[in-house]
Amino acid sequence: MRDALAGAAARGVAVRLAYNVDADHRPPVPPPPHTQPELIEALPFPTAAIPGVPDLMHHKYVIRDRATLWTGSTNWTVDSWTREENVIITAESANLAAHYLVDFEQLWSGRDVGKSGKVDTAPFQIGGTTVRAWFCPGRGEKLAHRIAKAIGTATRRVRIASPVISSGPILGTLAQVASDGRVDLAGVVDRTQVLEVLRQWHANGNSAWKEPLLRTALTRAQFTGKHSTPYGPGTVHDYMHAKVTIADDVVFVGSFNLSHSGELNAENVLEIADAALADRLAAFVDVVRARYPAVDL
Repeated sequence: MRDALAGAAARGVAVRLAYNVDADHRPPVPPPPHTQPELIEALPFPTAAIPGVPDLMHHKYVIRDRATLWTGSTNWTVDSWTREENVIITAESANLAAHYLVDFEQLWSGRDVGKSGKVDTAPFQIGGTTVRAWFCPGRGEKLAHRIAKAIGTATRRVRIASPVISSGPILGTLAQVASDGRVDLAGVVDRTQVLEVLRQWHANGNSAWKEPLLRTALTRAQFTGKHSTPYGPGTVHDYMHAKVTIADDVVFVGSFNLSHSGELNAENVLEIADAALADRLAAFVDVVRARYPAVDL
């Protein structure tokens, strides 16, 4: 990745790179990969360190020539490419690229996660397909409710891949749909990280209302969980890291965990109404969840 970026700059391409930089504090769940700022700052083009405290700069997207977008859940690390499940999506659209550039400029100029994500969410067309671009934290709460509504109004199927699930609107809706049992609801999480979330809830007092919803959603529906390596200094990052929700023929895909912290981070999600893509990604979720045992909390 370094060589490709440096090579583009050497060809005269105007390259800019924004990245998350952490302070010493308790890592969030799921924890981000560790960044080495001195290596990034040595690259031969402008870079911007975005403080990841208290909320992460969690984007993983590329805008190329104001016409092409590359985005998804994949961090640019060796473990991400080789040890984790992830989803990447590309699109050719000047309109979509323009939406992402608005978000990028907010981060680049402000260096402040909390002031980013204020981007128009109106739907538009890409080759006859209806798309919405969502960015957090500016539209984080609205996005969580949008995903929850899609899950709650689905009539055929819901498929979810998310390392953790802790967003209140989404948890409540999932618990209701799982209890009703009228929709084919299934998914996969990272069990190790879900257990860490439960420990955090017990420590901060959120467990009394959130934990029953989470347990209902994960145990009454067909959810499986990856037993990944617990986070620690020098450990591998082998998480179930894909972030995608399918509700009937609508897809939500990007960097956003279905978590409350995700609503506050710098995140991006594409909402795409496309039956063929929904079928493809639902099949992907089913393949991933078949690798792991049912969630045992």
